[in-house]
Amino acid sequence: MHAYEDIPLNLAGYALAAWLILLHLWMLVKSDEAMEFLKKFPRNQIAGGILMSIGMAWFWLLIVPFKSPIAMDLGEFNGAKMILLVAVPVVAYLMITGVKEFLAVRGLGVVSLMAAAPLLAAAWMEPATGRLLVPIFAYGMLTVGLFCVGMPYLLRDAITWAIASSGRFKALAFGGFAYGIAVLACSILWW
Repeated sequence: MHAYEDIPLNLAGYALAAWLILLHLWMLVKSDEAMEFLKKFPRNQIAGGILMSIGMAWFWLLIVPFKSPIAMDLGEFNGAKMILLVAVPVVAYLMITGVKEFLAVRGLGVVSLMAAAPLLAAAWMEPATGRLLVPIFAYGMLTVGLFCVGMPYLLRDAITWAIASSGRFKALAFGGFAYGIAVLACSILWW
């Protein structure tokens, strides 16, 4: 049994709700600061290095051949674990030092891909009312994560569209805040 399968839905809901509420509250309260940060984010090398390091380290911990509570069985690819043990850190280093364009977006994509798995595992086979709020968000993370890794300029374009109008930005931030409140309410009441 994988460690992700032990994550209760309410704990995943609290974590997701806290992330959504705090992030979007910051966007609502300090919208000018948030818009300026988001405008510079796609080409932020420091944030890119940090996010890519977190994402690749998380992936590396999933595929290590040693006994680890989060190591995954790769089925017929288990023989490649020794190669990946070395290849993943090398690729991470090469990405961080060699990729200058949209590293932050690519790093965010990798972290999004990694973070979706625990959320999906927590909601798996749960009969709870409103449990679909977590997998819907997780599948959104997977979709956006794939686009961030493969076509990072799309996030830049989406950010440009979102911050073009202060009213639009605040409406989007309020939508994210409301989604976080809905997840928190479900976590408290039903999960």
